[in-house]
Amino acid sequence: MKAAHSISRASDPSIEAVRNFWNNHVHEWKIAKSPAGTKEFFEEIEEYRYDKLHYLEDAIGFERFAGKTVLDVGCGVGNDLARFAKAGAIVTGIDLAEHSVQLARDNFSFRGLEGDFYQMDGEKLSLPDASFDAVFCHTVLHFTPHPEMMIAEIRRVLKPGGEGILMTVNRHSWMIFLYQKMNIEIDHLDSPVFFTYSSREFEKMLNPFREVRIVAHRFPVRTKVHKGLKGKLFNFLFVDLFNALPKSLVRKTGHHLIAYVKK
Repeated sequence: MKAAHSISRASDPSIEAVRNFWNNHVHEWKIAKSPAGTKEFFEEIEEYRYDKLHYLEDAIGFERFAGKTVLDVGCGVGNDLARFAKAGAIVTGIDLAEHSVQLARDNFSFRGLEGDFYQMDGEKLSLPDASFDAVFCHTVLHFTPHPEMMIAEIRRVLKPGGEGILMTVNRHSWMIFLYQKMNIEIDHLDSPVFFTYSSREFEKMLNPFREVRIVAHRFPVRTKVHKGLKGKLFNFLFVDLFNALPKSLVRKTGHHLIAYVKK
């Protein structure tokens, strides 16, 4: 199945193009003041991520995975996986970009956490069938050329009854609306692939799973990155107006679609 819409996509994006992009960009965080790979760098970007994506703690419930084997497909620098590890999970992180893998290992080392990390293509996992209790995949599916292949691999490596928490970008989100109307920045829109989906399209992609539940998350919070007039208008006009609207009206406009699936 092909994705229904993409904001940014090379004519024929390859896994190699995606790998090269993230090797060059995974360490670029506007909020970070410390050099990439330092303890302070990881602390700064984690604080920013969990301020902007404050829904993650409740939406994931890291403590639920204590003692369970958890795979993070597209682990990046490992900040999310570190939360699973701190909660007692037995964790494995894979990423297409070797630079990401090295940063994730450094991150875990600074924290005194244990985890296994491998450079690996999430569309072709070199992992045994039915080997994980849970698979986490956040901020990845919309960046890979063939997300349906990654979803199939995630299902394959899950144990029977295992749980997946998968995220993609909502085409009908408030952020896509602002991008289209006001040309606001969206992180990594220059990547070789940037797909968006409706909730119904995402659900259709997840048909192979026994259970699927999709929830929209990621609503506007004040930005600490963008300055100037546009930043002020966003922080002190749009955010307040949006949050004053009835929740029933805006609930489906969350920028992130989170799918809870079971094999």
